[in-house]
Amino acid sequence: MKPRKPNFKQLHDVAIAYAANLRGAGVAYAEIAGESEPRRIAFRLDRFPALLGREVGYAALIAVATALRAEGYRAVRLCIEDARVVEDLEQRRQLPQALALAYVQLKCRLNMFSRVDVVVAHPPEDLAARARAEVELAIAA
Repeated sequence: MKPRKPNFKQLHDVAIAYAANLRGAGVAYAEIAGESEPRRIAFRLDRFPALLGREVGYAALIAVATALRAEGYRAVRLCIEDARVVEDLEQRRQLPQALALAYVQLKCRLNMFSRVDVVVAHPPEDLAARARAEVELAIAA
C-alpha cells in the first residue's frame, strides 16, 4: 500500500525544536502531526549573545517555514518554545536592531502561507535533545 500524500491545504501542526552553536551553525527538527519522521533542517545565523538565543528562534522559524512552503504546505501552525518570538510576531513593539532584518525575513516567509499561526508550545523532549546534541557534537568536532 503506497502512502497517501498529505492534504497541503488543511492546517498542519508542526512542533519545532532547534539549537545553534556559538559559531552560528544550527539545526531545526520539524515534527508534523501525523507523520512518523521529523524533518531535519540546517540553518546558519549570526549570533548575538545579548539576545539570549532569541535570534536562533527567528533563524529556525525562517528555515522551517521556507522548507515547508517549498514542499507545498499552505496552512501550518508552527509551535515553538520561545514565547518572546511569538510575542514579537503578535505585537507591534520595538525590536533590537540585530533582529530587524530577521523579523522582516520571517514575516515574508510566513506571508507565503494561506494560513499560518505561530504559537508557544514545548516540543517533544526527544526532538529538543536531538537538536542540542547535534550542535554540541559539531562544536566538539
